[in-house]
Amino acid sequence: MNGEHVEIDWTAARDANRENWDDRVPLHAVSYGRESFDDPEHLSDVVRHDVPVLERFLPSRSLVGLDVCHLQCHIGTDTVSLARAGGRVTGVDFSAPALETARAFAEQHGIQAEWVETDVLDARAAVSGDFDVVYTSIGTICWLSDLDRWARQIHELLRPGGTFFIRDGHPALYAMDEDAPTLTARYRYFGDGTAQVWDDASTYSGGGSVSHTRTYEWPHSLAEILGVLLGAGLRIVHVDEGRTLPWRFSPRMVEVPGGYAWPEDQRDLLPCTYTIIARRD
Repeated sequence: MNGEHVEIDWTAARDANRENWDDRVPLHAVSYGRESFDDPEHLSDVVRHDVPVLERFLPSRSLVGLDVCHLQCHIGTDTVSLARAGGRVTGVDFSAPALETARAFAEQHGIQAEWVETDVLDARAAVSGDFDVVYTSIGTICWLSDLDRWARQIHELLRPGGTFFIRDGHPALYAMDEDAPTLTARYRYFGDGTAQVWDDASTYSGGGSVSHTRTYEWPHSLAEILGVLLGAGLRIVHVDEGRTLPWRFSPRMVEVPGGYAWPEDQRDLLPCTYTIIARRD
């Protein structure tokens, strides 16, 4: 069944995914290395990578003092890191246990933050105010069926002149067979509106298992992602592709500084991530 495409109602798929992410919270609270944040200078690997790129395209060239909305924030390690980088942060997620964990984690480290429980596709209606930066990163939009609606939320959350940042797994990577001995395409690169169904008790980080194993994901090509952002009225100011990931997509990946990558002789054959920065004029 894993990777098969199915027709499913969005609400049912979202609820199944939320149950799965609820189950991940206590596992990730252990495996995310949160003890490293006892060092007040510590930032998550993801934010340490992303912020210097983002700041090059901010009018102020700095995140300090800016209002930042972090979409799909999970347990808040990246949100706290964005606050330590100088932002006034609001974290948004659909998992109540994740937000409870994020809130306690932020308070433990003296970080002031707002936390909003909502589906990201309803973020504009649920979140107060507007923002200088809307941020999302790594493992986010594959969970969404309707990217047009997603892009509209981003546009409406940004104030004029505001900046949107996303770094995520590359759709070409997601088309690969993670278990094949060579780089082999197995899954759809182009979406057709149907969901890929997965049944897996593990998570991408640490040990343990989840009780709700069924999840649904949607493939989105790079052209689709760029197109919905442009269609929502945003202006693309930066696009890049990367060779490393913050998690091990395939058992064949090797650990490198900052994450994981394909074996060296294959590293230039396939992108692992993309980064898009866009602005609301």
